Amino acid sequence: MGSRSGHFLVAGVGVAMFLTASIPGRAFAQDGETIFNGTCKACHTIGGGRLVGPDLAGVSTRQSEAWLIAFIQHSQTVIASGDSDAVALAAEYPGISMPDWPLSDDQVRGVLAYIQQQESAGPAPVAAGAASLQPGDPVLGRNLFQGTTRFDNGGPACNSCHDVTHEDVIGGGILAKDLTTVFTRLGGPGVRAIVGSPPFPVMQRAFQSRPLTDQEVGALVAFLEQADAEQSLHQPLDYGLGLLVTGLGSAVILLGLYSLIWRRRRRGPVNRAVFDRQVRST
Repeated sequence: MGSRSGHFLVAGVGVAMFLTASIPGRAFAQDGETIFNGTCKACHTIGGGRLVGPDLAGVSTRQSEAWLIAFIQHSQTVIASGDSDAVALAAEYPGISMPDWPLSDDQVRGVLAYIQQQESAGPAPVAAGAASLQPGDPVLGRNLFQGTTRFDNGGPACNSCHDVTHEDVIGGGILAKDLTTVFTRLGGPGVRAIVGSPPFPVMQRAFQSRPLTDQEVGALVAFLEQADAEQSLHQPLDYGLGLLVTGLGSAVILLGLYSLIWRRRRRGPVNRAVFDRQVRST
């Protein structure tokens, strides 16, 4: 009886292994979905067309697994190596660089398995909330961007890392990209996707426990769209000539004041006048 049970157990394990192997990447795909939603979904769709980066449908047929693993883990290194496909991809998306992702080979394989799984299920939706986001208030977005209005959940102000050229916004940080023309570079859907679900590691850590509300996302998107549109109409002012004229004028005024003060200066030392009076008194 024990021998027969042992045979059944071995047979059951064999069937399970066969079923698992017959569905390529099933286990990988389960983990890949979590990784895709957390790191890829804000910039890429699966069959839904271009977002910030290319549509990933069919990516496994366009590139080898080894190439995809290397590019996802160290995209800038692959581009810098002169790889023709990587260089062409960078040229197609100028000014947009995918960050290096600290993923293991198996984690990347999981993402690829998930992409293959979703290809047969139809286009994946754009990042959560981005497609249905209602138009926001650009004034509120401007205040949120520069920190004069705090985020509801206490997240850091955008201008602590980013700058934007706008007549009503003070200078911002230089730790991250200037966002003045972000709508031109990424397009509306791309901006909404990134603001609503940040894919970059630094942003993820900054807002992980302090997510933005839908109203805040809409307001920031509206402000960035306005700043981009106004950039072509209001070029930054050149203060160089004005500062030069102001400086020269101030120097002339100061020299004039100094000359007046100098004319009224006391001529000769005080002790000399005292000494002369003493001589005359004798």
